[in-house]
Amino acid sequence: MVLGQAESAVLAFDVGGTDVKAGLVDAFGNVLGMRRVPTPLDPAHPGEAVLDRLAGLAEELASEFPHIPAKAAGVIVPGIVDSVGGIGIYSANLGWRNFPFTAEAEKRLGLPVAFDHDVRSAAAVEHAFGGSKEFNDVVVMVVGTGIAAAVFSGGVAVTAGGFAGELGHAQVLDPDAGTEATGATILEAVGSAGAIAKRYSRKSGNAVDGARDVLLRSQKGDAVAARVWADAVDALAFTICQCVNIIGTEAVVIGGGLAEAGEDLLEPLRARVDQILDFQRRPRLIQAQLGQDAGLLGAALNARALLDGAR
Repeated sequence: MVLGQAESAVLAFDVGGTDVKAGLVDAFGNVLGMRRVPTPLDPAHPGEAVLDRLAGLAEELASEFPHIPAKAAGVIVPGIVDSVGGIGIYSANLGWRNFPFTAEAEKRLGLPVAFDHDVRSAAAVEHAFGGSKEFNDVVVMVVGTGIAAAVFSGGVAVTAGGFAGELGHAQVLDPDAGTEATGATILEAVGSAGAIAKRYSRKSGNAVDGARDVLLRSQKGDAVAARVWADAVDALAFTICQCVNIIGTEAVVIGGGLAEAGEDLLEPLRARVDQILDFQRRPRLIQAQLGQDAGLLGAALNARALLDGAR
């Protein structure tokens, strides 16, 4: 994966709800001096605390690799992001609202900064180099503790000022509403890895070590686990079919922790999508290929694009 001119490198920062990943990425896509540290939490100054930590990591990398100076930096964060304005509009988990990330990061790092959404940036790498690269109309879904997505239409990312791709909050039928009632909930409350574990524990009274444990129990004949897993598949399939109907999605890439189930997830998901759809073309459902470093590489690509645009 060649990212640009051999003599230049960029800093890449992937800020998550739990951890920050950082590295110096050379022109060939090699991540040098990879670090993974806890995300700082400061309710009073959440954005500032994160950027202060990034500045410290940048100093560490500069000391470790003095012969490879960074020319730009890429910073990606969760939540609702206005990448054009450089604003972190809202993060439910980390607490900022309308924080000027680009301006404040450039002050601390002394470099031009490309700022964007974490899932959108990781998805861009997955779409460019992974299993969906042959398609133009793609949704990349990251299904972990929550659910976020990136949407590509005609090969171009749909951003809508940072509000596109919030599939985790799309409405689905509530499987717990009961037979006498019709209710709705959000996809994240049924189809995420976190929801699968929580719903199983609530219904069975048994604690589990994540969604994978629920899947294994369902394969061993646990009826409650099988129902909870099937509910998740139904909710995910319904949302995928909505994407097909509304924007003509050709392929859906599934990433995040739940995607580690592989065909145990994708096979029933394909079958359920096929049942729901009528005349529409069936989307290709693909497991994400680039793993946990996709976000960091996405941040590096953003920084590289900033450098290339300045030449």
